[in-house]
Amino acid sequence: MAKPNSDPDETVKKKNKGASIVVWGLMGLLVLGLGGFGVTNFGGGATSIGSVGGRDIESGDYARALQQEINALSAQFNTQLTLQQAQSLGIDAQVRQQMIGAAALDNENDRIGLSAGDARVAKEITAMPAFSGAGGFDRNSYKSALDRNNLTESQFENRLRDDLARSLLQGAVSGGFAAPAQLTDTLYAYISERRSFSQLRLSEADLQTLPQDPTEDELKAYYDANIADFTAPEARRITYVSLVPEDIIGKTQVDEAALRKMYADRIDEYQQPERRLVERLVYIDEAAALADKARLDAGTRFEDLVAERGLKLADVDLGDISEADLEAAGPAVFALTEPGVVGPFESELGPALFRMNGILAAQNISFEEARADLTAELAADTARRAIDDQISDFDDRLAGGETLEDLAKATDMTLGTIDMTPQSKEGIAAYPAFRKAADAVKEGDFPEIVALDEGGIFALRLDAVIPPTPIPFDQARDDVDAAWRRSTLTRALTERAIAIKSEVEGGASLGAFGIVDVTGDIPRSSKLENAPADLVTQIFTMSPGQIRVVDEGDYVALIRLDAVTAGSGTGQDAEALKSAIAAQAQQALGQDAFQLFTGALVNSAGITLNNAAITAVHTQFR
Repeated sequence: MAKPNSDPDETVKKKNKGASIVVWGLMGLLVLGLGGFGVTNFGGGATSIGSVGGRDIESGDYARALQQEINALSAQFNTQLTLQQAQSLGIDAQVRQQMIGAAALDNENDRIGLSAGDARVAKEITAMPAFSGAGGFDRNSYKSALDRNNLTESQFENRLRDDLARSLLQGAVSGGFAAPAQLTDTLYAYISERRSFSQLRLSEADLQTLPQDPTEDELKAYYDANIADFTAPEARRITYVSLVPEDIIGKTQVDEAALRKMYADRIDEYQQPERRLVERLVYIDEAAALADKARLDAGTRFEDLVAERGLKLADVDLGDISEADLEAAGPAVFALTEPGVVGPFESELGPALFRMNGILAAQNISFEEARADLTAELAADTARRAIDDQISDFDDRLAGGETLEDLAKATDMTLGTIDMTPQSKEGIAAYPAFRKAADAVKEGDFPEIVALDEGGIFALRLDAVIPPTPIPFDQARDDVDAAWRRSTLTRALTERAIAIKSEVEGGASLGAFGIVDVTGDIPRSSKLENAPADLVTQIFTMSPGQIRVVDEGDYVALIRLDAVTAGSGTGQDAEALKSAIAAQAQQALGQDAFQLFTGALVNSAGITLNNAAITAVHTQFR
């Protein structure tokens, strides 16, 4: 591969082979602060989980990358995933494969002598928002962020240099592709095609003979034939004891002095002067501020002045602020009785214009007015502390052989039993910590006290795992009756639809059998209301004039494709769509080529993985 030409930001130089660290979401790691995984030894003396050619995959980097992916998925699912759950989704394997690919690229860059120059590295670092202060790049912020992640400046800069070099190599491999015209035209024709159709939806009123009420034998036969629909899911029978603040609030004593201290400590919440919602736009000098004030008086919007500076309103928002906080601008801002702009006035940053957006009245809540809320809060806090103080005693009791039943008799804890299923969300099952513990507990596990995030504690025991069990017919009868009626009605409607279809294909008018809804010129991306999710897909598989019976759930209808309209292929919109298709196809071709290239590099350089080191990293997550 030929070496690319150099420029001020990029240099080509030979680098020494040896241990190197793959950049894995550099800024993501810094923001998350995963310093707990910054160690370089994960047991057994191994500092890498493997290598590709002359490039090592560091254990610490694998740990950080895996943690970042788990955190991202946890945020997506709105629950903290364990390593075991991540492994069940194949996340650990995906992370290793991606790091193997990155190491292969680094190894190839070492071979051909491709690197990013110091100027380019410096440019990237100084542009990172995480390292910025009031005046731009801030070295203290830079050093602090690296310290939190157990990184030296040299380590971070080398990682960034490798990351930039990989980008150069990727650009060289994946660039230069062009989408064939035939591919673009074919995709355009597919995407731009539109269809019109008619719909005759049937209901019970369209039946010539209504279904009869079911007999008991028919219901039992339906129940037997569809027993899976009337089977309770697997359940975990859990015995538990719990204690939450609400259980003992009535037994807690609230100290008057403590109440008054809470009020005094939070006096700013209860006693506030009149405040204003204010935005501030700062200028280099008073002349510039006066010029913009004149523009405002002439009709220019304050938002436009902010945008001209490359700022957002959030960047100039001071929030709700008192007159004293505004210093010189205070009297003028507080003299406004409706939203407006005043200034310029001096601020700590220079001359500024101030926009007032709203008035917040003074707040004067007395102790007596706040007493009820303070009492409830203090009582809850007192109850939580009282519970926390008993945890050691409860643990000792359980360790000493007391059962959950014994603990409930001897303490304020409440005894309960629940058959847990994935649908259980009531009572104690409303707490995420309880659901997690109930899902993980095994028969024979020793009960232990677990804290609730919301305050309170519990301990539980798995008594039995109840397999999926058919609900007795007598208990399920109402559900069976309803399901039988739905099924029977759908079957009757479908039979009627098939009969109508036959008549229409024989020459009858579709409109002779009911009201026909006509829908014109829909694209493949359309979403139709009150229709099966795949109805549009079905319509785009039909031929003009074809009639199809569609039955799904309570939707039974005859669909006739009336017309197929091809995209015009000309005009501004068509050219824009073709251009977007070509760009997307070009990107896909480039990505495919790059994946093949990376795979070839991995195969040629050779992979060595240290399973013991991988296991050692995984152990840190448990």
